[in-house]
Amino acid sequence: MTRVAVVKTYKLYIGGAFARSESGRSYPVRDAKGAVLARAVLGSRKDVRDAVRAARAAQPGWAATTAYNRGQVLYRVAEIMEGRRDQFAAEVRAGAGSARRARDEVSAAIDRWVYYAGWADKIAQLAGTVNPVAGPFFAFTVPEPTGVVGVVCPDEAPLLALVSRVAPAVVSGNAAVVLVSERWPLAAITLGEALATSDVPGGVVNLISGRRAELVVWLAGHHDVDAVDLTGCADEPALRAESERAAAAGVKRVVVATPTARAWATPGAQGAEAVTDLVEMKSVWHPIGT
Repeated sequence: MTRVAVVKTYKLYIGGAFARSESGRSYPVRDAKGAVLARAVLGSRKDVRDAVRAARAAQPGWAATTAYNRGQVLYRVAEIMEGRRDQFAAEVRAGAGSARRARDEVSAAIDRWVYYAGWADKIAQLAGTVNPVAGPFFAFTVPEPTGVVGVVCPDEAPLLALVSRVAPAVVSGNAAVVLVSERWPLAAITLGEALATSDVPGGVVNLISGRRAELVVWLAGHHDVDAVDLTGCADEPALRAESERAAAAGVKRVVVATPTARAWATPGAQGAEAVTDLVEMKSVWHPIGT
């Protein structure tokens, strides 16, 4: 009997479920030689709206989870990624150029996920403070999640870059709507499978594949998105400028990774500032008792 390989179907990951786009569209993902590797879903504006709605519903519960528990939940994602290392490497290889570079990128992505999971119960101590005041009061400043964050991922190092921007976004209690690499989306969707089989609540991370030019401005301008990370279009001045104008209409925070952080495989690509970029600082006053 001749064995016929089952071709994997790549879908969007929205609200903890795998969905096809309401548009019914897809596009070919090609390797460096132009051969078709798979077809990915071509997401639409309605998919972005659905993802934002799912993120908004999930974010309060995720933020209410204890910091220690969030760290443990995110660490479990790294464990699942470790178990699927070969699959990730096969999907990253087309963009990495060689099997060795693909394996290195997957290893770095797993390590980076662990790194940010560890910040869950530490970021408050680093970013928070007790403020000196002239009066019988305590004044504490503590970090709180911003809310729903839109993340635009670049094409280079598609898995490592995604982890480097999404993990610090959600570790503090935010929920994320992520436009994955347009050219190399396959590993990102497989990451969605790892999230789906972990304890990360559905809607905390939502992954959409498709054309950046069609979706970024709509994500940046959505009035139920509180902050947007435009790192994925940092090198596209026209698209970045249009997205920043759309974000300004909703008075939302705009974040773009520094050139040092965009050297994804280097130690400078990770740090607590990636977490604090997407939190709000809240000051609380309390009278000193006698």
